[in-house]
Amino acid sequence: MKKSAVFFLSLLSTFMFSQKVWTLEECVNYAVENNLQVIQNSYNKKLQVNSLQIAKRQYLPSVTGTINNNANFGQGTDIFGNTNRNDNFNNNSRVGTDILLFNNGNLEKSIRKTEFDVEASGFDVEQIKNDISLQIAQQYLSILLNREITKISESALDNADKLYKRAKITTEVGTTPQTILAEAEAALAREKQNVKTAQINTERSLFALAMLLQLPEYKTFDIQNIDVQSEIEAPLFSADQIIDKAFENQPQIKSAENRVKSAEAQTEITKTAFWPSVSTFVGMGTSYFNSLVTNTVGRDINGNPIKESGFFKQYKDNFGQQLGLSANIPIFNKGITKLNVQQSKINEDIAKNVLLQQKQQVLQNVQKAQFDAESNYESYLAASQSEKSSKLALDFAEKSYNAGKTTIYDLNTARNNYANAQGSVEQSKFNYIFSLKLLNFYAGIPLSL
Repeated sequence: MKKSAVFFLSLLSTFMFSQKVWTLEECVNYAVENNLQVIQNSYNKKLQVNSLQIAKRQYLPSVTGTINNNANFGQGTDIFGNTNRNDNFNNNSRVGTDILLFNNGNLEKSIRKTEFDVEASGFDVEQIKNDISLQIAQQYLSILLNREITKISESALDNADKLYKRAKITTEVGTTPQTILAEAEAALAREKQNVKTAQINTERSLFALAMLLQLPEYKTFDIQNIDVQSEIEAPLFSADQIIDKAFENQPQIKSAENRVKSAEAQTEITKTAFWPSVSTFVGMGTSYFNSLVTNTVGRDINGNPIKESGFFKQYKDNFGQQLGLSANIPIFNKGITKLNVQQSKINEDIAKNVLLQQKQQVLQNVQKAQFDAESNYESYLAASQSEKSSKLALDFAEKSYNAGKTTIYDLNTARNNYANAQGSVEQSKFNYIFSLKLLNFYAGIPLSL
């Protein structure tokens, strides 16, 4: 019974997932949370955060403890030339701490540099999320476009089917020649092919979006249909209005800005090598010695042997403390520090040039989005006018055909022209919508449909 319940719940969850219809927001949210490239760069950010923690802990003193045990065996000669056994055991232990007192702010500058690296890596993650979000939005719109084209093709197929049925009847009763039926049949076959092509293109675009989402099962993947407005308006923003916001908000620019600051901080860190560093040492320790041959440490004034003390007594008697101060003063290192500073300044110039490149790229992206929005809007207006003219021409062709004044070839040509005009309207409309969404995205407006 229990196994049956588990199987039923598993089957139910699989069915529910297969019936899920994804919205654009759900696609974007899923991608930015599960995309492997996003996850990879999130790991890079975690590494930078960990490096920051390491840099901050450099302020803390280091404490070390050591225990040494040595045993010596064999013969040795003393200063009088006498040969004796020299078997002994030594033990000593020590605890000490090193405290950095001065290094011209090297630790503080290292922390500041690492903070800039953390910020830059965070913006790198945001940039990847933005790129994926835009790809998903474009592919989402591609699916909606192919579905609209499928509807247009299905409508044309329905009309072709009606015309074929009519031509079949009129041909059978002898009012129209056989060529009329042949042309109607050929037109029906063409429209069936167009419908199948549109359906395949829709499935292909669904598959492409599923691959972007990196879904393990793509055959049951589906998205929510959205009624895109039939009448669209001209762009609200121009490139000049957007560019300043884009420079402020785009993560690739913020990342490049932080890497410039990081390079400048690295130069300051490198310069600290010109200055001395001062540190202090505080420690304490004790020792134990045992002669494995005589078990004595010498003789008293009366000539009697003095026994070695026990382990704990020696540890108590030999306990001592140490305090030290040291300064590491650079004098000459072959001019390497100076060269390192020069190299660090070159890295600054490289980082600044990358920032200029990123700004140039964002500027071009905004200008291209503005150009695409304006040109696609003009294409939409032209396609809409062409659609109206094609619809009017189709109406005249249908009336003329019904009146017997035009041939079926003329009617099919008019219908093909109208279907192509409808497809051009939808194509230009969806191209415009994407370019408009992209333009608004650079203006700081989140993606939505």
